[in-house]
Amino acid sequence: MGAYVRMEAYAEVLQGKRRHLRFTHPGTKLKFRNYPLFTIHCYNKLMPQTVRSLAEFTATRLMGDGNIEIARVASIGQAQPGDLVFVQDEKHLEQALTSAAGAVIAGEFAASSAGRKPLLIAAHPRLAFARAAALLHPPRTYPRGIHETAVIHDSARLATSVTIDPYAVIEADAVIGQRAHIGAGCYIGEGVAIGDDCDLYPRVVIYPGTTLGRRVVVHAGAVLGSDGFGFVRDEVHGRYQKFPQIGELVIGDYVEIGANCTIDRGALEKTVIGPGTKLDNLVHIGHNTSVGANVVIAAQTGVSGSTKIGDDAVVGGQVGLGDHATIEPGVILGSGSGVLSHKIVRGRGVVFWGRPARPLREYLRGLAVLARLARKKEDNEGSI
Repeated sequence: MGAYVRMEAYAEVLQGKRRHLRFTHPGTKLKFRNYPLFTIHCYNKLMPQTVRSLAEFTATRLMGDGNIEIARVASIGQAQPGDLVFVQDEKHLEQALTSAAGAVIAGEFAASSAGRKPLLIAAHPRLAFARAAALLHPPRTYPRGIHETAVIHDSARLATSVTIDPYAVIEADAVIGQRAHIGAGCYIGEGVAIGDDCDLYPRVVIYPGTTLGRRVVVHAGAVLGSDGFGFVRDEVHGRYQKFPQIGELVIGDYVEIGANCTIDRGALEKTVIGPGTKLDNLVHIGHNTSVGANVVIAAQTGVSGSTKIGDDAVVGGQVGLGDHATIEPGVILGSGSGVLSHKIVRGRGVVFWGRPARPLREYLRGLAVLARLARKKEDNEGSI
């Protein structure tokens, strides 16, 4: 049987009044006092900074005491002394100022509140907060070395500073760059090239013919370079013949790929993911697709083969893109949108919604018309 803890104590933890719990084991007098609460996260250690150094690093304007030490970032509701919080909208400013946080990042609207708490005034508070977090919570580093259970082909070329975790498999002629980390149970196929400072979480599978640039992050369970979905119908025999899937997959620098994503290699050419692009979990990219630079794609989106997505596009969750569709640079596709095969969606900064996707204003007008027709129908039926 497990140990018990009073629910009131949990409530105090949630309210920030308590950082330790006391457990009582049932049927005994054994008690566990001052059991510490801590979070297991993917950072080696905190890197505390003064408010002044954070202001310099984030290029924000300091108002107040710059000597206060900040150790962590936090939400306003969970903030403790030594934490940094941010306020994007003025309506949340008072809550941030009355919280236990050591300092607040906020917009120009907060300048008149100087003196109550150290403030970092930023044009884009959320961005400044993210940059501060990168300084306070540096990415995890790994001790260099190859675990004894890893299986590495003699012809594979590994930089001297790599980290290879247990049960990873690296096939012939693969190339692993400096300071790269290959997580437990990863499979790196023949001839795969992985650039410097890449970080592969456990059980990533990379098929032959795949190249990763520098500082690529691939989360657990992702499959890169698998066969595309290409089959030709044989009408005579009533079955499908597989179309050759012998192309490549090229992933640019600073790309981040979420857990359980799948990206197919090209059929005869290349599938390309441009530099700086970020994929959420459970995104599928079909063969021969070209995704530009600094594109963001949210979870459960499916991109059919030979689609082109331009630089800086934003694709919401559960979007479906038909084959050979073109999403021009800067387009924003709302969640659940659909784009038909061979269609072109253009308009930098324009938000599209619906199935098929159309400009948001047009989509909303269509919904309003349908609502009026539904009400009219109900009124007519009620008058009979």
